[in-house]
This record gives sequence, structure tokens and C-alpha cells, in this order.
Amino acid sequence: MNAMTSRAYIPRFEIPKTSIIDARTPHFTGQKRLDMINRIKRLLKKQDAVLVAHYYTDKDLQQVADETGGYVSDSLDMARFGNEHPATTLVVAGVRFMGETAKILNPEKRVLMPTLEATCSLDMSCPAEVFNPYCDQHPDHTVVVYANTSAEVKARADWVVTSSIAVRVVSHLIDKNKKILWAPDKHLGRYIQKVTGADMTLWPGTCIVHEEFKASALRRLMQKHPEAGVLVHPESPEEVIDLADVVGSTTALIKAAHDLPNNEFIVATDRGIFYKMRQAAPGKIFIEAPTGGEGATCISCAHCPWMAMNGLHNLAHTLETGSNEIHVDEQIRIKALRSTQRMLDFVRSHA
Repeated sequence: MNAMTSRAYIPRFEIPKTSIIDARTPHFTGQKRLDMINRIKRLLKKQDAVLVAHYYTDKDLQQVADETGGYVSDSLDMARFGNEHPATTLVVAGVRFMGETAKILNPEKRVLMPTLEATCSLDMSCPAEVFNPYCDQHPDHTVVVYANTSAEVKARADWVVTSSIAVRVVSHLIDKNKKILWAPDKHLGRYIQKVTGADMTLWPGTCIVHEEFKASALRRLMQKHPEAGVLVHPESPEEVIDLADVVGSTTALIKAAHDLPNNEFIVATDRGIFYKMRQAAPGKIFIEAPTGGEGATCISCAHCPWMAMNGLHNLAHTLETGSNEIHVDEQIRIKALRSTQRMLDFVRSHA
């Protein structure tokens, strides 16, 4: 495996504090919650808008998307749904790269988000001004980037992938004798390399949620729940992945929760996924994989702080005001469309 040296770029970014998130994204209960949901439903209809929400967002947002003809899914299916839906306005509840992806694919549509502050540690760990020169140093490599990247980084890439299709795309490239420069998640990259045997150079990014899962604490939890299946997202550290019964994208993990006979599951991904897991497998028990243990900081505690910035309050506000609209420079968009459309075309041709 090739990797960046210790003298190479070291990602640094500020993680929003829980107190700030809570202050900006109030939670509603009882009649206030119902009134807010009904208000949003009216606004969506009035604006000819459809809500697309990620599995990691608050369950209230997922519920609104479900009940209004919107969609709740992973980043790949969010992109596909938005691209195919006739609504003139797409409202993307998630993090900023998801809104940018929607705009890349749908330049004629208005794309709104509940907040533009919701970003992603993987996106921030791979700034285009550092990544582009690094790609120039590896001209013989095919550049494959995770969807969790900015429009500028997608514009530099040959391929965009999500965790649900990354192994298949890399296997396809192996068949063409391609060497791969992968960014930004090093854990997902290492997993893909292990599965496929690809010649890969890995960018050193990580997801602050999945990075926090601890193998030692997970082993202890598995001893307490010996009948539980272990479901792990491949953005997790290698030693956590090695303990899994199923490794896969968010959609794959939900399917496993439904398909496997276990009544209990330990889940190593953002706990926002539990809303859809409980719908897919009612009556089953879902347990958060531990973020405690040796070296733990509980930076995220199994929930993305940027995803937590999406709420009913700011969703209603953006629908009422048209604020938080996503714009992508047209030259960047055209370049990013090439690699992003390649992903969608690959899925259609390899279904």
C-alpha cells in the first residue's frame, strides 16, 4: 500500500460544539412538533419542492421525507432520486457535499439545504488546493474520490464513488490495469484495497464518527451480547471492520438488519440510521457500537455533529425564505459532472 508520508498534508478542522448545535437547532415535542411538520409539508407543496434526507439526519426529517413523497437513503440514492424527480426545487437534508452533488446533477433546479454550515470531516480533510497538486504528482494514477468531497475535488477526479459501489468500481478499474489514487477516507480505502488487491495510494482523511469506534470496547460489548450480529460501515478502523459480521454501506447495513436472523445488532455507524433500521426490522434491538475505550475522546459519540445541524426549524426557515441555496461555479460543475455522472452510469450498467 502506498500512503502519504508524515511530511504530507495533515487534515485540521474545527468540530462544532454540541452546545452551539443545540442552540441553533431547537428540538420540538408534542403539538409544537406536529405543527412544525405540517407547516413544512405545506411549504414543500407550495414550493414544488421535494425533501431528500440522509439516513444520519434527525428522525423527524426522515419522517417528513417519507410522508411527502421525498426520499431517505445513502448519498448514492439521494443523488439518483434528485436527478430523476420532476420537482423544480430539491431540499437536501444532510451535509454540504450532498447539496453540491444535487446541484452538479441538476443545474436547472433550485437546491436548498436547511443549513450551509453542515459540512463533513472527510470533505474538509481534502481541500482542493492541496489535493490537486498531489494528483499532479501521480499522473499515472486514476483519481477515484469518495462522494464525501467538494465539487472542486470531484472536478479533479476521474471517478466519484460511494461506499455502496466503491469495491465494484475499483474492481472494474483493476481489470483495466489501473493504479488508483484514492481520497479522502483512508479506512474505506484500506478496506477496498484489502478486498480487491488494487494498487492504491491513499489520502489520509477520516470520518470523525467512524474513527471513534474502538475494537477493544467492541469486543467487550460482543461478549455481553454473544448472539448479536455486528454491522460495520467500512469508514471504521480496520480492527473494527475485522470484528464485523457484515461490512457495508448504510443501505447494505439496513438490509442486513432485515435479512439476518439475529434479534440483536451492534451497529458501527451513525446512530441516525436506527430510524430506518427499526422500520426495516421491527422488534429487533439495535445497540450503538462503543466509542469508548483506550484512546477514546468521544468527539462524535456515534452521531455526526454536522448532520445534527439539520432540524425542523431551519428546514422550515429555508423553505419560507429561499435561503441556504447551493451554487456551484459552472466551470467546476461541468468538470465535476463528468466524474459524478460516470458513477451513475456505472450503477445503471452494472445493476
